[in-house]
Amino acid sequence: MNSPPPPPPSPPAMSGCASLATCRYLSFTSFSIMLSVATINVSQENSVELMRATMERQTARRTQTNVTQMIESLFASVNLAKDLSVRCKGRALQLTDDEIQNIAQDLENVLQNINDDLGRIPASAFGSNAYMDVLIKSQSSRGYSEADIMGNMPRRRSLRDNDTPKLVDFLQGMYHESHEYGGQMFNTLPEVAEYIEPLYDAFFCPLTNEIMNDPVTTESGVTCDRRAIEEYFERFSDSSEPVYCPVTKMTMQSKTVMSNASLKSVIEEWTMRNEAMRVRIARTALSLSTADTMVLEAMHELKLLAKLRGKNRDLMHKIGVTKFLARLLDNHNAQIQCDALELLCLLAEDEEGKDIIGKTKAIARTIKLLSSNTTDDRHAAISFLLELSKSQLLLENIGSTPGSILILTTMKINSSDDPIAAEKAGAVLKNLEKCPKNIKYMAESGYLEPLQSHLVEGSEEMQMEMVSYLSELVQEQELTIDITRSTSEILIKMAHSCNPMVRKAVFDVLVQLSLHRPNSKMLVDAGGVPVMIEELFIRKVDDELVNSMASAATILANIVESGIDPDTTVVNKEGHVLTSKYSIYNFVHMLKCFMPDDLNLSIIRILLALTALAKPLATVVSVIRENHRGHAIVELMSSPTEALSLAATRLLITLSPHIGHTIVERLCKTQGQPHKLVKSISHAGRITERQAAFAMLLARLPYRNTSLNVALVQEGAAPAILRTIKEMQNGAARSSRHAVPYMEGLVGALVRLTATLYSPEVLKVAMDHNLASVLTELLSGPAGSDEVQRLAAVGLENLSYLSIKLSQPPPDELLSKKNTILKLLKDSKAHSNNKKSPHHQVNVCLVHRGVCSPATTFCLLEAGAAEGLLGCLENDNVRVVEAALGALCTLLDERVDVEKSVAALSELDAARRVLGALRQHRQNVLWQKCFCVVEKLLEHGDDRCVREVTGDRMLPTALVSAFHRGDASTKQAAESILRRLHKMPDYSATYVSMEF
Repeated sequence: MNSPPPPPPSPPAMSGCASLATCRYLSFTSFSIMLSVATINVSQENSVELMRATMERQTARRTQTNVTQMIESLFASVNLAKDLSVRCKGRALQLTDDEIQNIAQDLENVLQNINDDLGRIPASAFGSNAYMDVLIKSQSSRGYSEADIMGNMPRRRSLRDNDTPKLVDFLQGMYHESHEYGGQMFNTLPEVAEYIEPLYDAFFCPLTNEIMNDPVTTESGVTCDRRAIEEYFERFSDSSEPVYCPVTKMTMQSKTVMSNASLKSVIEEWTMRNEAMRVRIARTALSLSTADTMVLEAMHELKLLAKLRGKNRDLMHKIGVTKFLARLLDNHNAQIQCDALELLCLLAEDEEGKDIIGKTKAIARTIKLLSSNTTDDRHAAISFLLELSKSQLLLENIGSTPGSILILTTMKINSSDDPIAAEKAGAVLKNLEKCPKNIKYMAESGYLEPLQSHLVEGSEEMQMEMVSYLSELVQEQELTIDITRSTSEILIKMAHSCNPMVRKAVFDVLVQLSLHRPNSKMLVDAGGVPVMIEELFIRKVDDELVNSMASAATILANIVESGIDPDTTVVNKEGHVLTSKYSIYNFVHMLKCFMPDDLNLSIIRILLALTALAKPLATVVSVIRENHRGHAIVELMSSPTEALSLAATRLLITLSPHIGHTIVERLCKTQGQPHKLVKSISHAGRITERQAAFAMLLARLPYRNTSLNVALVQEGAAPAILRTIKEMQNGAARSSRHAVPYMEGLVGALVRLTATLYSPEVLKVAMDHNLASVLTELLSGPAGSDEVQRLAAVGLENLSYLSIKLSQPPPDELLSKKNTILKLLKDSKAHSNNKKSPHHQVNVCLVHRGVCSPATTFCLLEAGAAEGLLGCLENDNVRVVEAALGALCTLLDERVDVEKSVAALSELDAARRVLGALRQHRQNVLWQKCFCVVEKLLEHGDDRCVREVTGDRMLPTALVSAFHRGDASTKQAAESILRRLHKMPDYSATYVSMEF
């Protein structure tokens, strides 16, 4: 084994030449200023601290102990000083201080002199690096400080010799875009850092040629990296051969190694300085470079350094890298945006980074990038946002950024588009749930699970906050929310709370939620109906504000209207259901004029929903009739609240077929009620739903109620209705969606007058306003619908029944009679054709055997209604056909001249149309009326008419079908025709026996 290397010589005295001192001073000055240039964007305070630290290291160095070492150090110092002089002079030219320029000039002269002196020394005096390696390792093993060793170390290298320059200088723009730094060419930013912070041979392991992480010294005195030497020793573990030193090839007796703590400390400190310098250089290149390639390399360098250790990230925060990266998110280059996001994600791992990022516009810009078409950009943005969402301080900032929650929820919902982004978006949303406001934002964006889960699982305070959010969402924004079973149960539970504020908030939420049908079903399953019934029937008004009762009634109305089965919906522990008499009785008795309008409205809505079913309808009718509660509904119809008035009117329309006379009685007894109805339905302007409902009520109430009809006539209903109908026919307000029911109601109100023509007042109005002509026009008018045609036909039928009574004998017979009921009226057509003739023509109706006119006798033939009625037989609506046949049958009554009537109808092609109706429809009532007309045509028609009827192929089939399946009246009518067609025996024939 070789003897250990000799100890380093003791340092010489400082009484040498002044040039050496000058060189040391210049070396210090050049190095410190160079660091200042490299960190130009760092604050002044940081630069001073760095300069002070460098000065301390330089002044602490020991005096050189070897001439060779001293000369090498001088050469290095001269090169650095020259480089400093160039930069100092260049910057000084931009200043106005002449003194700085003079100093720079003097410094350049001194450096030139030192360089000339050193140039005279021969190269053989410089020694070799091998001696330096031995020196540094021996000194570190003897406990010399890092400053001592660094003062004696030569650089291993400054740059690679054969690389081609690819990148601009890290101070691009400051030195005329030069690729040089101190006369050297660089390929990468780390090389610039190594040039400023030199790398030494002693740092490298001789086995791996890499910088050592854990230097250890072997028995042979060689220093290697621990892992490398241990791997080397493992080769000899199973061999009996001696172990040789991998460097000196000396035989080693032991594999024991000794940690070189001093060298390790030196390497660690150099590494820290080198990385710090690399951070500063990359920061400078990032901010000064205009080339995308330089920016990308700088960020690549910063990403590597950020991953190495936290101190590098702290330095990046300190010198402004984090803030600057936020601006790069708006860069036009997509790769720069993506790299900036990845670097920001690394810098956001600590709270300081998150705090800095939160003060920039990085979050808003990142949200924008979430919608990028590039997958890499989206993944980088969502990863960065996920890291930020781990900070409690940034949760509200992220959630309040416009579009953030909406985009994140969209990404989560559409997981098939990008599963990776969807998973991370879900994680971000999960973190954002820690801020209650974000839960509201999520609900607004359609992501309701967090709100409902916190409502169910959260604390009482959290539940209250979630309820307030729900209330705001469903009331102010009218957001449709599908609640879960657990959410329904917790809301119902909170409705029992003793806190009035909680109860009010819960009821407000339930009112809105129950509008959505699926939610109503969920509330029923959660036991919501008994709770609402308790609020309505059991809780006293004095216990709490009536608002809870009104809200409970509204919720219950929404539930009943949602389509649930009321026959199976239990309302209390006794087993009563919604359709039981117990429930309906209480509902009906709650209708009072002095109760709040919204409460009355909800109760009527419940009753309306129940009356849509046969069984509860019968119960409602029974309760109202037995308890005389109809007056309350009639009074509510006059409420100034339009919704309540409309609901009450609808309920009266529903009940009118069952208790119509009771409703009419109350209407007539209520002072001013008929006048209000007439005034409402004849009001000009936009047609409202309330007007249409009032008109429909008049059309549905019993037609033969004389009291109401007379009251309407006295209030001037007929002219008002006719005027409104005329406006409707002319196209006024036809565009309204309530125009059709309004028109049907007006015609129905007019037709109801024809049912009580036995009243002189009503008859006079019918004559004065020529109702027969009006109804004839409605059969095929432009505003006519199926219902209007049906009503017009019904009205004509009522009028036609009175024609035979009102028809008067001809004038010559009239003169012989003294008691005349009515005077003869002039025929309108004859009058118009003979305006200049002084003589009046009198039309004698062949059917009614007297003088007829549309106005005075309501004759259908004179009014031209027969043709319109026959046209209605082609309608697809069986009710229209039935009504038209009913009116036509009045012309075939036994009291009129049937033969003349059949002749008149035959001219209008009645046979074909009646047979067509018989062929198309199969109802008993319609069959009966068709058979009545057909029988009259066969009995009184001419040969052509009879042939047309008997020649129809479908008639026998229809007769047989009616005879088989019809009711008694229909069978009788069919049998009569079959007998005439000789399809059945004539049992009415009599045989006289001859007796001899």
